[in-house]
Order: sequence, then C-alpha cells, then structure tokens
Amino acid sequence: MYQKFDVVIVGAGGAGLMAAMQLPNASVAVLSKVYPTRSHTGAAQGGVAAALGNLEEDHWKWHMYDTIKGGDYLVDQPAAEILARDAIDAIYELEHRGLPFNRTPDGRIDQRRFGGHTRNYGEAPVRRSCYAADRTGHMLLQTMYQNAIKNQVRFFNEFLALDLLVNEGRVCGVVALEIRTGEIHTFHAKAVLFATGGYGRAWRVTSNAFACMGDGMAIAYRRGIPLQDMEMYQFHPTGLYKVGVLLSEGARGEGARLLNGKGEYFMERYMPTLKDLAPRDIVSRCIIKEVKEGRGVNGEDYVYLDLRHLGEKVITEKLPDITEFARNYLGVEPIREPVPIQPTAHYAMGGIPTDNDGRVVIDEQWTPLPGFYAAGEVACVSVHGANRLGTNSLVDLIVFGRRAGKHMARFIAENDHVPLPPHHEDFAREMVDHLLTSKGGESAARIRNELQGEMLENVFVERQEKGLQHAMDTVAGLQEAYQKVQLQDKGKTFNTELVEAIELGFLLECAAATVHGALARKESRGAHYRLDYPERDDVNWLKHTLIYKGDGACNARLAYKDVILIDDPVFKPKERKY
Repeated sequence: MYQKFDVVIVGAGGAGLMAAMQLPNASVAVLSKVYPTRSHTGAAQGGVAAALGNLEEDHWKWHMYDTIKGGDYLVDQPAAEILARDAIDAIYELEHRGLPFNRTPDGRIDQRRFGGHTRNYGEAPVRRSCYAADRTGHMLLQTMYQNAIKNQVRFFNEFLALDLLVNEGRVCGVVALEIRTGEIHTFHAKAVLFATGGYGRAWRVTSNAFACMGDGMAIAYRRGIPLQDMEMYQFHPTGLYKVGVLLSEGARGEGARLLNGKGEYFMERYMPTLKDLAPRDIVSRCIIKEVKEGRGVNGEDYVYLDLRHLGEKVITEKLPDITEFARNYLGVEPIREPVPIQPTAHYAMGGIPTDNDGRVVIDEQWTPLPGFYAAGEVACVSVHGANRLGTNSLVDLIVFGRRAGKHMARFIAENDHVPLPPHHEDFAREMVDHLLTSKGGESAARIRNELQGEMLENVFVERQEKGLQHAMDTVAGLQEAYQKVQLQDKGKTFNTELVEAIELGFLLECAAATVHGALARKESRGAHYRLDYPERDDVNWLKHTLIYKGDGACNARLAYKDVILIDDPVFKPKERKY
C-alpha cells in the first residue's frame, strides 16, 4: 500500500509530537508501534528542567554548566547552550498549549530539585525541575497529542517501521508493517524524522517499556548511517529491585535518602555537597560499591530508598505514582517501609548523530543526509555526553524536537519529493518473509533472554576487557543464531511473535554497537566505567565514537570526531567533584 505526505515522523513520543506541532501547514503522518499516549515518554516522572528561577535565583548558564559537567565533558558545548537557553521558551510554549504543571501558591510553575542541578556553578542544589506530580511525561504526551489532533496530523497507530528509503542522495520515505493486517506499507515523504526512543530492553533489569527495542537506531545503522557514543548507556540508581521499574529522582529531590543494609545514610560519605542528588552515574557506582563491600541489604545486591520521613501528605500529593509502583510490584508500603532498589538500565546517551537542527549527519565532517532528521533518545545531538542529568531528557526532546520540526518546515517548502528507489519494498518484504518461512528451529525468546543476561552481567555499571570481550563473542553468536529463528505463528493478523522477532533483530544491532564502543574506549568517563582503566583520559579520549556497520555478524568500523568546546574557562574540562 502506498501513501504520500510532506513529512513522515516515526515515533509518537514527546520528540515526534513536538516536531509535528511545528508543521501546522504541512501534511504530516505519524507512525507509532503503540497508541500515541502509551509512548515511553509517559514513563518520565519527575520533571523537565528549565532555569525559570521561580522559587530561587537560577540562570540558563548554570544549567548549561551542570549539563556539561554532568556529561563528564563529552558534551558538545554549543548544543548544551541551546538546550539550556531554549528550555525556558519551550516550557512556556507547553504551558500555553495546556500542560497542567504543579503551581506555587502565587500561581507560577512550581519547581523541585534534581540530581546534578546546582546554583552558581556547583555551589548547592537548585530548584530547576518543572513538574506535574510524578506524571510529567504522561501530562506532556497528553498535551501534545491533543495539539497534534487539532493540527490535523494523521496518525498510523500500531505500525512498525522496517526500513528507511534513500534515493538520489536524499531520504524519501519509510517502509512499515501494519501490525493489525500484516500488510507492508510505503510512506513517501519529502522529509523523515525518527523519534523512536531507546533500546533499554537489551538489559534484563530495565526501566524501559517493552517497545524500547532500538528500532530507529538499527534501521539507520543498517542503511550505513553511523551510531554515535553507544557505549554511553545510563543506569539509573533507583530501579525497583529485580523489576527495574523506575522510582523517580524526584523522590530524592523531595528529600528521600539512600540507606545501606546497616541502615547508614551512605551518600554523604561519597558526595558531601550534593549527597543523594549527585549525578546518576556516580550514585549508581556508590550503590554497587556498598553492595560489593558487603553493605547490601541482608547481603543481597540491593539497598533501600527511604521516603518515610517525608510524611504521608508529601508522598501522596507529590509522589503518587512511584509509591503505587512499590506497593503493586513489591508489596512495600513506602509510608511505613523503605523500598528495595538497585541500578536499572535507563537511557541511551548515544544514538543517531545529528546537528543542532535535528539533521542526521553521517561522518566526522558533519555531512548531513538531506531529508533525514532524528530527535529524542534515538538521536545523539550530543547534549548528554557520558551521563545525562535527570529531567534533561524531556528538555532534549522538546527543545530539539521543536528545532527539527521548524527546520523540516523550511526544508519541505524548498524541496519536492524525490522518486522512490527501485524495488523499494524488497528489503522489508524479504526480512518478514524469511522470519515467516524459516525452519531453522531457533527460539527468539531464548536469544533475547541470553542477550539480556549477558548485557546485565558484562555491560553494566562496571565494565572490563574480559567481560566486554565475552559480551562481544556472545552477541556475535546470537546474531548468527538469529538467522535461524523459527516462528510458531505463521499468520498475518496481529502476529505479535513476528513483531517481537523483528524487534529482536533491532536490539541485537544496538547491543553489538554498544559493546564495540565500550571495548574500544579505554578510559572511564560518566556512565562508561572501566575497572581496568579507572581514570578519565582527555588526552586520548575527549572525542565521540562513530560506529559503522560492517559485513557479517557483529562486524563494525569505528571512527572518531572531536567534542566541540567553546572558548570559555568556565566550561573547560576538569575533574568532576560534587
């Protein structure tokens, strides 16, 4: 089936919808695997950072400084300036479009503290996170979806993207599977935006939704587009024990504390200034250290998040969702009991490389691929560097989703459609047909389980050469086994086994790229902590990793490009201390 639009957006989370809102006069299609308001952006709980200064003095330049320092100086500094400056306008745009933020008594947007956000260049925590209880992402999605409907955006729900179409040096569309019917569709467009989110499902313990399988990254990767800084994957310190579901940093922003198995409030020993509100990479390592030194709870690999002293009123009014998660998943009552937590796979700092307008770039020289855009977690702009600060993910998607949308509006006004390439559906059809007809006898579930276990064991908070090489060999073996996956369901209508098998192929590509980058980067920086190279090495590694897919299972070519710094001594790379 063939459809033609000015713009096709793949992904109906915050970045995709924010971009769609910037195109009121264009024909826009949004493809989504799930119903739009069930996109993973809805899982963002604690807030969205912007230096509004509503409760105490704040400045966008302090936000920029915290973002660069939090990212362990792997951040492109001009992009961080855009993030911090534009965040203020983007928040007010969302407020005017109807987002129901919490309010101060005098009616302004309320703000709370979050990890790594400080006043006056690290002096003390600052109230910078704008929030709607602990349902900020959910409220953001609802607001954007309503505005997109008002703008006549055409939604194609339960469509899985399979391939990116390129012809005459330009991206000109996508091929997708309609999950309800099993039909293949071609979407012909002047411009395509990927906003497909991350790939946290590569790990067994994760905060990510089942939909987060790395679709957009893998599709681009297979078309020769590099992935950037994939080794920089964030592990959030407070996932529910064994489950991985997130307990927002907003809880610690309200005063919740981490306790070890001896009941000790341990973060003040490690980070005397920010304590529990240190950046996530640091807090995750501190938890691992407590566990390794025998101070986990009952000798197990978890510690406690303690909210009891906040009182029932604060917990009920400001943290209703996460406390309900603790009750439902662990049977723990947070008003009276501490909650067992452990680090959980959470966020990809790397992804499809883009410039500051969301245009995808394909090499070290920042060459754009015309007509192709990416925004949100699938993209690497790069504003998070080696470690994203809490509440900066929603800022990223509203700021750069908006910039990408505005740039696409100009692009489609100046360019016509280019023809589709010959046999443009062949690649997607062969992929689907192979899975439906294979008699190789291999189980997709077995491959997925082994992958998730391997990533949790060897590509987690702490890494080293031997473990990473083991992960590399394992992923290569799983990629070969994937070619023999055999499905039980051969039907076309709502064949979720087929969908999961296709997604597993995406996930393997992302996992392989992550391990390649991690094995090559011989230093410790942010979330990438190497036990065998414990120091940061700015002389040799102050640079971005670009990974290009090679021939055969798990082969890749690596290249590097410089981190962009600005001439200001405030932002000069230095040791991170909190």
